Amino acid sequence: MNYDVIIIGAGSMGMAAGYYLSKSGKKTLLLDSFNPPHNKGSHHGGTRIIRYAYAEGEEYVPLILKAQELWRDLERASEKELLIQTGVLGVGKEQSDFIQNIITSANKYSLPLEVMDSSEVQRRWSGISLPNDSVGCFEPTSGVLKCEESIKAYQELAEVHGATIVTNSKVREMSVERDRVTIKTDEQTFYSEALVVSAGAGSRNLLAMLDLDLPLTPVRKTFAWFDANEKIYNHQSFPAFAFETSHGIYYGFPSIDGAGIKVGRHDGGEKINPDISMKEFGEVSEDKGDLVQFLKQHIPEIDQLKYGKTCMYTLTPDEKFIIDLHPKYSNVAIAAGFSGHGFKFSSAVGQALSHLIMSGKNDIDLSPFSINRFLDEEK
Repeated sequence: MNYDVIIIGAGSMGMAAGYYLSKSGKKTLLLDSFNPPHNKGSHHGGTRIIRYAYAEGEEYVPLILKAQELWRDLERASEKELLIQTGVLGVGKEQSDFIQNIITSANKYSLPLEVMDSSEVQRRWSGISLPNDSVGCFEPTSGVLKCEESIKAYQELAEVHGATIVTNSKVREMSVERDRVTIKTDEQTFYSEALVVSAGAGSRNLLAMLDLDLPLTPVRKTFAWFDANEKIYNHQSFPAFAFETSHGIYYGFPSIDGAGIKVGRHDGGEKINPDISMKEFGEVSEDKGDLVQFLKQHIPEIDQLKYGKTCMYTLTPDEKFIIDLHPKYSNVAIAAGFSGHGFKFSSAVGQALSHLIMSGKNDIDLSPFSINRFLDEEK
C-alpha cells in the first residue's frame, strides 16, 4: 500500500504530526506497536504540566509558546477542554539554574511571573511547606494538559482528514532509497515518499535500521496519586508544581475532580530494556517511599496512597530533545529523546515534523534539538 508519509509511533508527537500532515492533504499512515493512547510509553497518566517560563532553558520558550497556541487551536477544533489553567509553581534555591532559567525566560519573553520568598508561598498556599532559603516562581497562565484526551482529539481529527491508523503492528524492517520508503510489519508491507519516526523508547532500534545510532536511554519512572484535603488541594485553588529539592526534582498536580494529589520524581530512575515488561509500581521498594518523603517535607496535608503507575522516559545525554531530519535521508524526520518533559510541546513538535517533511524547514529555530550534537561527538 502506498502513502505520501508513514509515521512510526502514534503517541503524542506522532499523532499530532499525523493530524497536521493529513490536514495538509498528505495521504498519511500511522503505525503503532500498541493502541494509542496506551500505558506502554510516556503519554499516559491523565495529566501533564504545561509551563512557559522554562526552567530547562530559554531556547525552549518559542517552541512552548507555539505549542500553547496550537493546544488552544486543538480545543476549538475538537470542541474539548484539554488545558486547565491552574497556574504552575516552581520552587528551588534563588541562585539555582532551575530558578534563574525561569526568571530569565520570563523576562526575555515578557511572560507573567510572580517571584516570592518561602514565607509568601506558604501564606498563599497553606498546603505547602518550604525551607527558608527557597523561593517560588508562579506562572498564573500555565496549567495542566489532559494528555490522553489530547491524543484522542488529534486521532479523531486526523481520521477526519483521511489519515489511516494501524495499531498493534510492530515494524520489523524498514529501508529508504532516495524518495521511496519501505516499511514491513508481520502482516503487511507499506510504501511512502517520506517517513516520520516518533516511537519513543523504540526509536533507537528502529533508527538503527537506517544506519543511525542515537544515544537514547529508556528509564523506568513512577508516579502516584494520594488522598488529600480537597479544601486545600483542589485544582481551583492549588497549582501544579515543580520542586528542585536537596533530594531530587519532583513534580505534581492538584486534585482534579477529586482524584487526589498526583506526584512523581523527575530525576533518577532505573535504566531498562524497552522490549521487556517493566516492574509494576510497588515492585521496587523505593517507589512509594521516595514520593512519601517528598510529600511529608513539602506537601504535608496528604493522607494515604491511592495507587501508582509506571511509565518510561527516553533520555538523551543532555536531556534535550531531538527534532531533526535524518543526516543521510532528507525525507526522514525524527522526534525522539524527550527526556520526561516533552508532552507539553507535542502539538508544536507535530507541526514542526509536518513542516520538515513537506519543506525541510520550520518557522521556529530547531537547531538546539539537532541530531548533529551527538554525531559530532562520535567523530
